[in-house]
Amino acid sequence: MLRNIGGWEIIIVLLIIVLLFGARKLPDLARSIGASAKEFRKGLDSGMEDEDKEA
Repeated sequence: MLRNIGGWEIIIVLLIIVLLFGARKLPDLARSIGASAKEFRKGLDSGMEDEDKEA
């Protein structure tokens, strides 16, 4: 699905993101997405450990 996305499309999407959120808010947005991904991964890992203990 993402194989058909070229350089221009990525640039256009990035410009739209900058227009929507503003250049000053982008670092905060990236930080919050990273923290969410870290917590999600930690939850998955703890769920796998719980599943291994039950078996």
